[in-house]
Amino acid sequence: MDVKIPREKLVVITGLSGSGKSSLAFDTIYAEGQRRYIETFSAYARQFLGGLERPDVDKIDGLSPVISIEQKTTNKSPRSTVGTITEIYDFLRLLYARASDAYSYNTGQKMVSYSDEQIKELILSDFADQKIAILAPLIKSRKGHYRELFEQISKQGFLRVRVDGKIQEIEKGMKLDRYKNHDIEVVIDRLVVQETSEKRLEETIKTALYSGDNILMVLAIGDNQPRYFSRELMCPISGIAYPNPEPNSFSFNSPKGACDTCNGLGITQEINLQKIIPDTAISIKSGGIIPLGEQKNSWIFKQIENIAERYQFKINDPIQAIPEAAMEIILNGGRETFSITSKTAGVTRNYEIDFEGIISFIENQHENAESTSIKRWAKNFMDEVSCKTCEGKRLKKEALHFKISEKSISDLVQMDITELAHWFQNIEKDLSKKQLAIGSEILKEIRTRIQFLLDVGLDYLTLDRTSKSLSGGEAQRIRLATQIGSQLVGVLYILDEPSIGLHQRDNQKLIDSLIKLRNLGNSVLVVEHDKDMIEHADYVFDIGPGAGKYGGEIVSQGTFKELTQQRTLTSDYLTGKRAISVPKKRRDGNGKTIKLSGASGNNLKNVTVEFPLGKMICVTGVSGSGKSTLINETLYPILNAHIYRGVKKPMPYKKIEGLEYIDKVIDIDQSPIGRTPRSNPATYTGTFGEIRSLFAKTPEAAIRGYKPGRFSFNVTGGRCETCQGGGVRVIEMNFLPDVQVECETCQGKRFNRETLEIRYKGKSISDVLNMTIEDATNFFENIPKIYRKLKTIQDVGLGYITLGQQSTTLSGGEAQRIKLASELSKRDTGNTFYILDEPTTGLHFEDIRVLMDVLNKLANKGNTVLIIEHNLDVVKLADYIIDVGMEGGKKGGTILCTGTPEVVAKHKKSYTAQFLKKELL
Repeated sequence: MDVKIPREKLVVITGLSGSGKSSLAFDTIYAEGQRRYIETFSAYARQFLGGLERPDVDKIDGLSPVISIEQKTTNKSPRSTVGTITEIYDFLRLLYARASDAYSYNTGQKMVSYSDEQIKELILSDFADQKIAILAPLIKSRKGHYRELFEQISKQGFLRVRVDGKIQEIEKGMKLDRYKNHDIEVVIDRLVVQETSEKRLEETIKTALYSGDNILMVLAIGDNQPRYFSRELMCPISGIAYPNPEPNSFSFNSPKGACDTCNGLGITQEINLQKIIPDTAISIKSGGIIPLGEQKNSWIFKQIENIAERYQFKINDPIQAIPEAAMEIILNGGRETFSITSKTAGVTRNYEIDFEGIISFIENQHENAESTSIKRWAKNFMDEVSCKTCEGKRLKKEALHFKISEKSISDLVQMDITELAHWFQNIEKDLSKKQLAIGSEILKEIRTRIQFLLDVGLDYLTLDRTSKSLSGGEAQRIRLATQIGSQLVGVLYILDEPSIGLHQRDNQKLIDSLIKLRNLGNSVLVVEHDKDMIEHADYVFDIGPGAGKYGGEIVSQGTFKELTQQRTLTSDYLTGKRAISVPKKRRDGNGKTIKLSGASGNNLKNVTVEFPLGKMICVTGVSGSGKSTLINETLYPILNAHIYRGVKKPMPYKKIEGLEYIDKVIDIDQSPIGRTPRSNPATYTGTFGEIRSLFAKTPEAAIRGYKPGRFSFNVTGGRCETCQGGGVRVIEMNFLPDVQVECETCQGKRFNRETLEIRYKGKSISDVLNMTIEDATNFFENIPKIYRKLKTIQDVGLGYITLGQQSTTLSGGEAQRIKLASELSKRDTGNTFYILDEPTTGLHFEDIRVLMDVLNKLANKGNTVLIIEHNLDVVKLADYIIDVGMEGGKKGGTILCTGTPEVVAKHKKSYTAQFLKKELL
C-alpha cells in the first residue's frame, strides 16, 4: 500500500478494528522513525543496541522525528503520581526549595537564618556594653554520662560548659547521670561587648559556629534566657533548626524528604484486631484466634497452655473470659519464668513463657517474609491506613512547614487542577520582591503545564492522585498534556484513540489541544473512531474493507467532506445511511434489584443506587465523576467477595441488599490478557490445551510416544531451546526498551524439527498457531470442544487475529473482547452479573454493532449486563441508565438521574442527556 500523508496537518486514520490502522501508524511509521533515531548513534553505542528490524516498507520520505502517545497503562508504582508524571511536582519542589518561608513546627514562628556578619552586627547592637557568654550547643536532650565528651572539650582548651542550664568548670573525670536527658553547651568565650572587641567577637563566632554545627547561643551573664543564632534555618525561640531546603527535601521518593514511618507512601499497614479475633465468644481451642486456627499439637499451643497455667484460665474458656494480662501476652508477647506447686503430688514445676505475640509475628512476616503467599496471608489481618506521622502527606514534618502564601506543598497537591490554577493566578500579590525574582520563571512553567491539563479535560484530578488509579484514557491524556507542555516543533505525533474515556462534553477540549499541537508546526496523526474527531480532521484515511487479512487497503481518503461522498462502511455510518437502531421496546428485567446504600469512596457523596437485574444497565457521566469508584471499586469487590471470597477491599459503603439474586459475577476490564509474549488468545481461552491433546492423538505422535506436553512451547521437550519456545529472542538494551528479534534456529516457529513433523490434516502445530481465528474455525469445525471456543471469538468480531498472536500486541479493545469471548464460551447461569468497563475502546461503528448483538444475547437470557460507557451508540441501547455527575472530581459523586434512555434524555442539567437527546431523535 502506498500512502501520502500531508505534513503539519491533523490526520485521522480510521477503519474497522484489525484492518491495519495501528500497523500503519505504529508498526510502520513510528517504527521507522525510531530506527532512524537509533541510527544517529555512534557505531560504538549501536553495538549495544543490536539492529532494529526495518519495518516492512520500501521507503518513507519526509519523516520527522516521531513521538508516540499510546494507551499503554502508566506506571503502576504507588510512588508515581499525576504531579510526578506531568513534572508539575518537580517545579513545585524547586519553587518551595528556593522561594518558600520556613516556620517552626514547635512554636509556629517564622524561622530565621543569618550570615556570620549579621550575627556579629546583631550581637553588637542588642548586647552593647553587656557581659555575655557565647556558647556552642553540643547535646540536646539526650541520655548518657558524657565523660569522654568532657575530656575531649578539655583537651581542646575550653574551660567551662553549661550543663542543663548551669555554667560550671570542667573537672577531671566529670560525668553526669546516664539515665537522664541532658543539654550540654560549651562556653567558647566570655566578653564585654564593645566596638573594640569586634575582632575577638568575629573569631569567637567562627569557632562557636564550627563547634555547634552552624548554631550558637548568646547568654547575657545573670540572665538565663539564651538567644539562638544560626547559619541554617532556625526557630529563634526554641532553637530547633532545619537543614537548608533543596528540591530533594520535598520529594517523597528521596530519603531526604520522605516521611520515615511510611517511606513516602502515605499509607502504612496496621493490624486489625477484629480480623484476628472476630468473635470473642469462641474459645482459643475452637479456633477463636483466626491466625492460629483450632488447637493442634504445636509449640505455639504449648506456650498458650503455659500462659493459661500462669494466669489461671483454660483454653476452652471463651476469649472474653480470659484475663486482660494474659491476652496482652498472647497478642503482644512477653517473657517470664514461674513455678507452680502441684497440690496433690506436692511437686514444684518450673514453666517458662517466651512468646513473640501473635501481632508481632504477623507484623514480622509481613515485613520480612520472603514468600509472597506468606506476605499475603499476613496482609489478611491488616488494614491499609493513612500514615499517622505524616497524615498521608508522604513528607517529613520539616518539609510540611515550608510555606508560600500560607500553603505548604502538600496543601497544593491536594487541590484539584481548577483550584490550583486559580491559586497560581493570584499568587504574585502575596510574594515578596525577592521571591518574585526567584520564582517568576518557575511560576510561568507551572502555569502553562496546569493550563494543558485543563485543556485536555482533566480539571478534576489532584496532583497527589496515584497513577495506578488512573484509567487508560486519563493516563494517555496526561501524557498528551506533558507533550504539549514540551512545546516541540516539527515533530510527528502519533496518538492511539485519545478520546477513550472522554465524555462527549470534553471531546471539543481534546480536539482543540490537538489543533494547538498542529498549529505549533507539528504533524499530528491520530488513530481514531470518534465521529467528532473525524469531522475536525484536515485529512482522513479509511482503511479496510474488512479486518485482518481482508483489510490493509486504503478504501478512501480525503477531507471529511470527500469521505462522506463515497460509499464505504465508515462513511455510511458517518452520513447515517447505516446506524445502530434504537430498540423498539426496552427489557422489563426480572423485577429483582441489588441496592447499594451509602457509597462514599473517593468523591462519592454518600450515594444510594439500585441496579435492576435482568437488564442491560449503562453507567454514564463525565470523566472523573465517580463511575469507576462506584462500580469497579465498590460494587464489584462486594459481589466478588460474596460469591468468590475475593480479597479486594471495597470502598466504604453502608449496606447492600439483594446479593442472593445472583450466583456469578464476571468483570471484563481492559487490562492485558497476559504480560508476556508467551500468552496468546489460544492459551487464554483454553483452546490450546484441546489442540495439543488432538495433536497427541494423531497416529504418528502415538507411535513416537508424544504426550500433549510435547506440543507446549512452555516446557522442554518439544520446544525450540534457543528461544525457549518464545519464537523471538529478547535483546536487552541498556538505556532503551528491550528489542525482540526472530529466533534464527526455528525462524519464529517456537518448536523443534521433530515436533513440527507431526501433522494434523497436513498442518503442523506451528501452522495452527499462525492461522487466523476465522480459518481455524473452519479447520476445526468437526471438533466441538475447540469449535465452540473459536466460534465465540469469531462472534465478538475477532476473526482476523491469529491463534498464536502475542497478547502483548493486542490492543486494549481486543484483549477485552477475548476475555468476553472466553466468558461467553462458558455456560451462563441466567443469574450472572457481567461488568464491562468501556468495551467500545478501539471499536469501529460496525464492531460496536457486532459487540452489542453479543451483549444483547446475554441480557436476553436473563443475565444482567452492566456497562460503564460514554459511547452514545451503547448508551441508547441500554434498558436502564445511571447518570453520575455533575462534574468530575470534588463536584462529582452524586447520582443525577436514573431510568430508561427516554427518561434520562429529558433531564435538564445532565450533560449526558443533552447529547443523548440528539441520538434518540
